[in-house]
Amino acid sequence: MGLLGQMDALHAIAGFMVGVLVGVTGVGGGSLMTPLLVLLFGVSPHTAVGTDLLYASSTKVVGSGVHGWRETIDWRILRRLATGSIPAAVLSVYVLSHFGKVGKETSHIILMVLGVMLILTAVATLFQRKLAAYASSHQSVAQSHALLPTVLLGAILGVLVSISSVGAGAIGVTALLMLYPNLPVSRIVGTDIAHAVPLTLVAGMGHWMIGDVDPVLLLNLLIGSIPGVILGSLFSTRAPDKYLRPALAAVLIISGTRLLMQ
Repeated sequence: MGLLGQMDALHAIAGFMVGVLVGVTGVGGGSLMTPLLVLLFGVSPHTAVGTDLLYASSTKVVGSGVHGWRETIDWRILRRLATGSIPAAVLSVYVLSHFGKVGKETSHIILMVLGVMLILTAVATLFQRKLAAYASSHQSVAQSHALLPTVLLGAILGVLVSISSVGAGAIGVTALLMLYPNLPVSRIVGTDIAHAVPLTLVAGMGHWMIGDVDPVLLLNLLIGSIPGVILGSLFSTRAPDKYLRPALAAVLIISGTRLLMQ
């Protein structure tokens, strides 16, 4: 019982730390929690992905509520993203459900996909500001012309998130910064977090039906993450971005490399 209580406390602490990062940067839901569950807690890859999706959905409900209260959500962009991501997520989960129970070979593939996605997320996190500066120094995409690229971005995120639980954070934020360079970063982050709510909920419920969710683990993570994401969202505009993002990128690269070596 004592050991179980200790593990519960560790899960809650992990949830709190990741929740803070989600609120501050819009990054961390899948890109930190999934490898953390696999590498530190020894959770199977498919269970880590499924549990993390519902964890991210619940956490980002709170985060998006804070961002909505602070009016840092662009609902027009969110609708464009969801138009592509929700159908893509439904289709991806439908395809996954036809693979049956996940075996060792499939688990290895999930680890490989996770590792590659984490490294890509690290690159996106590290060079996010440079890419945004490049986009803002060139002619901006007209709002009407950004419609189809945004819907396509949503569809790509829908597939990636459903399979690996990674991609909605740094990759989504970076792509939005390129498409909408004149939008404040806080508004991009808020929109990205709000969009992740329906996306991860749809994908997570699909994984729940497949049997890839651990409800007890999910509850323990949420106990820590909900206060964490509230705190992070409130301080999202005051975070030491110059130090936080390189450190986050380093952790993602190390985690991705570890997963690729599994």
